[in-house]
Amino acid sequence: MLFNSIEFALFLPIAFLLYWLVFDRNLRLQNFFLLVIGYIFYGWWDWRFLGLIFFSSTLDYTVGLALSKQENPVRRKLLFLASIVVNIGFLGFFKYYNFFVDSFVNAFTFFGQPIQGSTLRVILPVGISFYTFQSLAYTISVYKKQIEPATDPISFFAYVSFFPQLVAGPIEKPKNLLPQFYKKRALEYYEAVDAIRQMLWGFFGKIVIADNCSIYANDIFNNYQEKSGSTLLLGALFFTFQIYGDFSGYSNIALGTARLFGFTLMRNFAFPYFSRDIAEFWRRWHISLSSWFRNYVYIPLGGSEGGTWMKIRNIFIIFLLSGFWHGANWVFIIWGLINAIYFLPLMLLKQNKQNTNVVAEGKLFPSIKEAFQMVFTFFLVVVAWVFFRAPNVYQAFDYLKKMFSSTLLTKPEITDTNMILTMISIIIFVFIEWLQREKQHALQLDRSLIRYRAVRWAGYFCIALFIFVFGNFSKTEFIYFAF
Repeated sequence: MLFNSIEFALFLPIAFLLYWLVFDRNLRLQNFFLLVIGYIFYGWWDWRFLGLIFFSSTLDYTVGLALSKQENPVRRKLLFLASIVVNIGFLGFFKYYNFFVDSFVNAFTFFGQPIQGSTLRVILPVGISFYTFQSLAYTISVYKKQIEPATDPISFFAYVSFFPQLVAGPIEKPKNLLPQFYKKRALEYYEAVDAIRQMLWGFFGKIVIADNCSIYANDIFNNYQEKSGSTLLLGALFFTFQIYGDFSGYSNIALGTARLFGFTLMRNFAFPYFSRDIAEFWRRWHISLSSWFRNYVYIPLGGSEGGTWMKIRNIFIIFLLSGFWHGANWVFIIWGLINAIYFLPLMLLKQNKQNTNVVAEGKLFPSIKEAFQMVFTFFLVVVAWVFFRAPNVYQAFDYLKKMFSSTLLTKPEITDTNMILTMISIIIFVFIEWLQREKQHALQLDRSLIRYRAVRWAGYFCIALFIFVFGNFSKTEFIYFAF
């Protein structure tokens, strides 16, 4: 079920009312209700893949209990490996089968030995990377004795299938989310109102920014050979805001929805396009995935504690894995490699942790140095996004080659009035986020402003009106559903 759909507009208020008015008297019953609506939410896409979530939940719940009763280190490791192998095996089959078959066939064809690959084409279950990583995080945490295993299957199954973040994150740490299923939740008025504001900004990012940008990004990328360098730069910028509006929009809707049900999810985006270097960008972009790789891959590999070559190795492993996680295509691996190359000088010069505060904190404008750093970092990100968007590596390089041609300084092609309106929408979007960059989300208000009801409602009305007048209501899927 899409957040930007009529079905969700009906589903959410019904689920909300039943949750607080009917099932709130009994915690176990309330968790069971969350489990049911989580399966309904996911099954709306394709009910046949509910078996995957159920199997993954059953496996890790059983392994967690077995680990708690087993002290033999060899048997504990075998149980742990069983969960890892099976979960990664399912993820690998559904997500990477087609990729490896196609790569195998292409490799033999390149060396003059054409072969026929299997005709089986595997459908990728939506959100499998997200709920698999969340379930794996639980098993890893129990194995390392960082948390106690779940003893209530209803709470654990509801944790894995929690609908706000089921299909596109954030990927929650078990010690943060799972305990919230064990305690009584309460609905607080100001918390609920702020949650709705966060959702409103999420819908603005998705429907106004991302879905309108996608029209022009798709047109320019699909016909890039006919376009000037300046138009290709414009296309890259459209995609840059498309993917940010799409994914941060989803995260804001997810976090807001979770808050309506009494849960607190981790922040997934912290205004990343205002970063002053690529290390800061990755502390602010898709925070839950970066945290997952840092906690469960980077640190176990030795992190930054070893020698220079070990540090370099670990950085490349993390970024290449991140690229491969995003999809079964060489463009994602190259995208990860590019970001590793971006990151490497900062790490070698020990400057990767120098920008940990908010840019121009307490000020309206950044310094000249900060402005230059933000523009340069943004430029690096835009170039990398070309590989993320292009259908294959050749077209990505060809796109960049044509973009940086002599026509880069010419006037870009403006096709219609809606394109101008989309660019104005981006400017408004960036301006509001800049003003609110020290907050948790762009519509979070200070207590001093909350008293001015007329001002608040005027702001809500303007944003809602902007969504209904300029929004793209074509029910476009979120980009990260494909990952």
